[in-house]
Amino acid sequence: MKLKETKKESKKIFVGVIGAGTCSKKICNTAEEVGKYIAKSGAILVCGGLGGVMEGAAKGVRENGGITIGIIPGENRGDANPYIDYPIVTGFGEGRNLVVIRSSDVIIALPGKYGTLSELAFCLKLEKPVISLGTWDVSERIIKAKDAKEAVKLALDQIK
Repeated sequence: MKLKETKKESKKIFVGVIGAGTCSKKICNTAEEVGKYIAKSGAILVCGGLGGVMEGAAKGVRENGGITIGIIPGENRGDANPYIDYPIVTGFGEGRNLVVIRSSDVIIALPGKYGTLSELAFCLKLEKPVISLGTWDVSERIIKAKDAKEAVKLALDQIK
């Protein structure tokens, strides 16, 4: 049986947020602010579902009435941070990074380590738009934003 997508569902924008699983309070606060603007725009958050940047963004979305999806690397939904509405378990470990990127229409990247770098590489290879808030500077195709509000605006502009 084939599922039909309704017009309303097909218009939802999925914004991926990537970055460190463990980060400073400042970066977490920025991620939370990004989440707030994602929720206010009516978009849906897609992230890795764990801590750090992912938890900050999910918290910002949830506290502002939005929807969160967490693509979990392990096999247990309980591993998701408390702000994830829909945890998707993969059992893929770091391979779940590709699922995060493919599931998102656009990516907002905050500082992170090699996992974030791998996600950026997938974005570039798949020609997925990326907005940077201080992440790896690896390509001129990555659009730089000065703050969370601008990052979400630029991300949404890439989809329209």
